[in-house]
Amino acid sequence: MARTRSPQLHRKVLEAALHLFAERGIDATSMDAIAEAAGVSKATIYKHWQDKEALCLETLSCLKGNEGELPVFDSGDLRTDLIAQLSYEPAAEQKQMRERLMPHIIAYSVRNPVFGARWRAQALEWPRNQIRRILGRACAEGRLSSGLNLDVALAQLLGPLLYRNIFTNQFTAKLPENFLALVVDAVCRAYAVQPGSPVVKRGRGTVAARKK
Repeated sequence: MARTRSPQLHRKVLEAALHLFAERGIDATSMDAIAEAAGVSKATIYKHWQDKEALCLETLSCLKGNEGELPVFDSGDLRTDLIAQLSYEPAAEQKQMRERLMPHIIAYSVRNPVFGARWRAQALEWPRNQIRRILGRACAEGRLSSGLNLDVALAQLLGPLLYRNIFTNQFTAKLPENFLALVVDAVCRAYAVQPGSPVVKRGRGTVAARKK
């Protein structure tokens, strides 16, 4: 995708779009309104974004922190790395904006499946790939069952986050502060090679102790 010649102008358009999407929703936000809020012409926006959905996807990418280098959690400890990955927040000051925007994104994705697929691929592939890497390493080390179905484990780890992000805001449900740790511990216990067995350190990894 082409970039505007001025990084400041590019950022201004993204910020204007982001605030309007969060305030009005995607359907109710026009390119005219974005251009007016950013102080540019609509023609200028169309020179650099094919359509409103392309602009929306880039605003979401920036909001998730995908502009910069993303961290890799690789301490060698399964529990620590999973909790760190699930807890990752690119910028604390953007949390409120993400919470305001997410209901609009989910609703728009339901009505526009192609956009929804592009958004999920963009927003979810990085954490999915990182969790797959962490779980795969644990399986190779013998900490988790080699027959672990990674897609099922991903659903069990990411599903509770979706519940937390949607229902705790709408219905003010109370979840414990160590919610993510409880989720990770439950999944690790479910797929442990020897649940409850002692663990030993082998190099960088933590693996289940095996009986001779």
